[in-house]
Amino acid sequence: MTIQILGPGCANCQNLEKNVRSAIEQIGLEAEVEKVTDMDQIIEMGVMRTPGYAVDGIPVGSGKVFSAEEVAAKLQPYK
Repeated sequence: MTIQILGPGCANCQNLEKNVRSAIEQIGLEAEVEKVTDMDQIIEMGVMRTPGYAVDGIPVGSGKVFSAEEVAAKLQPYK
């Protein structure tokens, strides 16, 4: 499984990445985290507001810095 952090690399994107990594650890999920900074690619994925994150190319959340708890709740079904 690959979780993609979607955004230009701003402070909010970095905070979301930290929260995603924390959530992965909390629920014991095996996942690779990668950054997607190309805005054309982010828009092609259907994300209009960053930061956001996707699981295997499918957007899960966007438009704010989700807490580790919010991310963990969304990732739980992938466990």
